[in-house]
Amino acid sequence: MSMPKGSNTPVPTTALRVEVGRRSGPGVPDADASALLLVGGKVRSDGDFVFYNQPVHPSGAVRHEGKHEGKHEGKHEGKKDSGGIVTDTLLVDLARVEPAIETIVLVASADGGTFGQVPGLYIEVRETAQGSVVARFDSTGASVETAFLLGEFYRRQGAWKFRAVGQGYGSGLEGLATDFGITVDEPQQTAPARQAPPAPAGPVTPPAPMAPPPPAAPPVTPPPAPSAPVRLSKITLTKAAPAVSLAKQGGTSGAMRVNLNWQTRKQFSGWGSKRGRAVAAHADLDLDLCALYELTDGSKGVVQALGNAFGALHRPPYLHLDGDDRTGAVESGENLTVNLDHTRDFRRVLVFVTIYEGARSFADLHATVTLQPQYGAAIDFSLDECTVPSTVCALALITNTGNDLVVQREARYLVPERGVSPQRTVDRAYGWGMNWTPGRK
Repeated sequence: MSMPKGSNTPVPTTALRVEVGRRSGPGVPDADASALLLVGGKVRSDGDFVFYNQPVHPSGAVRHEGKHEGKHEGKHEGKKDSGGIVTDTLLVDLARVEPAIETIVLVASADGGTFGQVPGLYIEVRETAQGSVVARFDSTGASVETAFLLGEFYRRQGAWKFRAVGQGYGSGLEGLATDFGITVDEPQQTAPARQAPPAPAGPVTPPAPMAPPPPAAPPVTPPPAPSAPVRLSKITLTKAAPAVSLAKQGGTSGAMRVNLNWQTRKQFSGWGSKRGRAVAAHADLDLDLCALYELTDGSKGVVQALGNAFGALHRPPYLHLDGDDRTGAVESGENLTVNLDHTRDFRRVLVFVTIYEGARSFADLHATVTLQPQYGAAIDFSLDECTVPSTVCALALITNTGNDLVVQREARYLVPERGVSPQRTVDRAYGWGMNWTPGRK
């Protein structure tokens, strides 16, 4: 049951999943979830802001887990509803929140429109362990607002409560974040060039002698440079707009992290249903993030956990796989790092994912891919729902177009033929032309 605006309810001091959701549809703006950790109503530093470009709080207590799209199945206010829904999720572990933090505000910001165009906006808090709903607030009556403070966790007499807030902002995420003390990176405006005075038309009278300049003031030690401001810009790749230039977004150097995170559909237990058995089969799910590469010197290869081919960041192939994870979490999960200082050495890189064990296809899995350059805007996209018996999915193709890398969203599920490995299947689909031998990890 939805809470009335302004009401509050106790919540357990444990790990909680905060879901900001909306109904999907043509022309509906995206809605992004974020959190600000406050002391005395303000952040202590920009690190207290958790959102898509800064997904983990330094304490580890708050984490942005990303978006998922699919069909919503559940009961609210006694009615069963189903249909397209998009959710953006935060994980808040109240047991790990630093003692100084008094409030965690939970925010939704609209991307590409106003909340008057967003149907079914809500915030829901669930216990991570049990999956039970402990709080829910459905936000209604929005018009021109582009950001909403939907709810907040706050301490009261040593315990935590959740309050349904529903306060709208017309200045977007930038204005809301600035109000709480965040320094936001704004586009730099170039000052207009000063016009030279016109040349005199007649004889020029020499100027009168000028008084000598005053003695120079003693040098002043400049204040320390402030920390880099928070960047709110991002790019979401879609079927309609599937590609982006890294150079145009400022991603021309440093390291770029490619992260894959996923989750299964909501779990049901105790009924012995087909869905329950399917989810149980995913308990030991192992997805492997991989990359085929081709360098400008003609060398080709693969970076993957299979065969311990983890690559290298500061020598060819300038790609490094961070490890092997089974959780799907955004900060652990599966991560591949690309050295953008060697852009000229890349001809093309294909990032893909395989199911190593735990499932026969990507059906019932919701996955999000995020490419985060060290300098430049984050790039993300969600995978479409899988309707084929696929065990390998091409995620993104990164191509050198001449001192620039273009990221192309693929989100392409492939079905291997009998006896053909997922890696060889990807190779054939994209014409890499490599020789493959069996491997293990």
